[in-house]
Amino acid sequence: MKMSGEKMRYSKEELKEFEELLLQKLEKSKKEFNMLMSSIKRTDDGYDSNHNGAKTLEDGADALEKEQLNQLAARTQKYIKQIEGALIRIKNGTYGICIDTGKLIDKDRLRAVPHTQHSIEAKLNRN
Repeated sequence: MKMSGEKMRYSKEELKEFEELLLQKLEKSKKEFNMLMSSIKRTDDGYDSNHNGAKTLEDGADALEKEQLNQLAARTQKYIKQIEGALIRIKNGTYGICIDTGKLIDKDRLRAVPHTQHSIEAKLNRN
């Protein structure tokens, strides 16, 4: 039984707002991920087979670009998984509850970082 007036969960209407925000971010992130994967595939297929095998400055630049694309794709994929996890938390009723403090995460924080599982208080205490 809760004693104070502190709210323990977000309402269905509030959760719907966050779900719509998360779904928009998920769609955008999946498009970005697909574009990155296409770019990576192009760099794989785009090597010039006409040179004599000597490493050139261009080869190094291509390798660096491919590495950067791979890192960006990995970060985007991780972000997609975080968004999908947040959508699951909406469905099971644990969305918006800090995993460290058990308190409700501020709405403004959730609007800025909708996949977060940490309140500002918990985040600051970790550092």
